[in-house]
Amino acid sequence: MTLDKIYHAAYVLKEAARTTDMIAAPDLCPGGNVWLKTENLQVTGSFKLRGAYYKISQLSDEEKKRGIIACSAGNHAQGVALAAAKNKIPAIICIPDSAPISKIEATRSYGVEVELVKGSYDDAYARAVELQAEQGRTFIHPFNDENVIAGQGTIGLEILDQMPDVEAVIVPVGGGGLISGVAFAIKSLRPQCKVYGVQAAGAASMLKSVQKGKIMTLPAVSTFADGIAVKQPGDLTFELVRRYVDGIVDVTEDEVASAILALMERQKLVAEGAGAVSIAAALYNKIDLAGKKTCCLLSGGNIDVNILSRVITRGLVMGGRNASLTIALIDKPGQLEGVSHIISSHGGNVVSVHYDHSDPNMSINSCFLTLGLETRDHAQLEEIKGALSENGFEIVAGPTVNGNCKA
Repeated sequence: MTLDKIYHAAYVLKEAARTTDMIAAPDLCPGGNVWLKTENLQVTGSFKLRGAYYKISQLSDEEKKRGIIACSAGNHAQGVALAAAKNKIPAIICIPDSAPISKIEATRSYGVEVELVKGSYDDAYARAVELQAEQGRTFIHPFNDENVIAGQGTIGLEILDQMPDVEAVIVPVGGGGLISGVAFAIKSLRPQCKVYGVQAAGAASMLKSVQKGKIMTLPAVSTFADGIAVKQPGDLTFELVRRYVDGIVDVTEDEVASAILALMERQKLVAEGAGAVSIAAALYNKIDLAGKKTCCLLSGGNIDVNILSRVITRGLVMGGRNASLTIALIDKPGQLEGVSHIISSHGGNVVSVHYDHSDPNMSINSCFLTLGLETRDHAQLEEIKGALSENGFEIVAGPTVNGNCKA
């Protein structure tokens, strides 16, 4: 890897990729000086276009004639598909069948051949390797390739151009292609800047590999952040991460959901799970950013709308804004009115009511009242619970919350 290669990639990408904005996010993480590099607004909705397009631009005429093959959870697929369509190159792309429908259909829209593979990204990779051997096509790896890494490294050049005094950069990590390129570019030009990686806790292959000092393969991955659901990092990316990255942390599914919701509400930006892990790390204080001018890289915005509705609900629960309380009552007139009055007087809103008389452990004249509530935050929810208890109502079940997010 060289800076010249990354600068050359930046020159080539002028015809295909846009320079994405750097947006201040003063309200996103109180106390932190956070800015957002909006690759979720990139062509195809993801940074992946950069590496895929540059890699394909460097193929020989003979390689282009034989065609290309790739594997992807969706974003790399779209980058490869766009580049193949622009250059009139025949392409096959293997995508795990668990990928969001929106990403699959967006890839097909470019006119390439798509093969859905049962399982995860690594299963799609195995199938792509098999087809490559059979047909002699050129394999466009999503992360473990110098030209792909150089293409992603152009983001590092843009960050330094837009924010020359940046002190910390937080980057999502799957197989490691993005952070390898970004970290190499930034450390080469501004070595004092810290570069941190973030992985989903259910797919922390790079984190575990760095901890063990050798490439580790996870038996399985489990995360809705499909763009970074990788069982094993690449050998090239592993070495670059070990050399140029200052640290890697992981975030939970709930933390990512809260980050997506915070981005939508406060910044009016839509990010997919993989794209929002950098924000989750900042929100949940996974990295010490006190006093640092920080850039969080939003790597993609291609989230399936069906997943988005569930993510929003989970984010509301995590923020203490959507809760369910179950109260044991004596079934007599006025009970619901009393409960409702307490909740409304403390600013809460009842959105659903369910009576249960069927529990065999309760008295004949008793019931369980389960209420769905909208509240401002955890503090207001605790205030309502305390008022209910003070007025003699027994709460038998309520929300459980992990972490200390203020989102």
